[in-house]
Amino acid sequence: MTSLPEDSLPLIGEDDRDTAVQRLQEAYAEGLISHEELDERLHQVLTAKAHSRLVSALASLPEERPGTTSTIAAASGRIQRRGAWRVPRILKVESAYGRARLDLSRAIIEHPVIDIELQLGTGGARITVPRDAVVDVGGLRTQWKDLRYKVPRRPRSGGPTIRILGTMGFGRLKIRHARR
Repeated sequence: MTSLPEDSLPLIGEDDRDTAVQRLQEAYAEGLISHEELDERLHQVLTAKAHSRLVSALASLPEERPGTTSTIAAASGRIQRRGAWRVPRILKVESAYGRARLDLSRAIIEHPVIDIELQLGTGGARITVPRDAVVDVGGLRTQWKDLRYKVPRRPRSGGPTIRILGTMGFGRLKIRHARR
């Protein structure tokens, strides 16, 4: 049996390409690949026309660990996490009408980069991050109220990077660093 030429294979979907890019970025953030290797593999993924090119770009990466994504969802009411809770690599928080309160100051954080994806309708959110955390809010879209986050005057190093992503409807997001 002969194999099909690469040109006759179905085109790669944007979801497949985005997933491959995300896996490479996570591998780089976890120190599994170097900056140069990240550049090479990203170029390979972004210019790939066949799935075999995507597979080869991700070949030496370890399999995604189960349990690295968790979703907390509520139609209404309050979503709250505080104390010594284990923070997954990707935390999705979804609510149509409720508020979300996440306190990461005493949480068990095992990953150098944490993505918190907010999908909130009318409720607001308050997130307390560790003192030494770096916060990136570039992936968050707010539709009604602005974000309240004051970058610390003397940032500490060595903590996790917390990336806040997603969409907020009519609520406000307040982010603060823990005092202790």
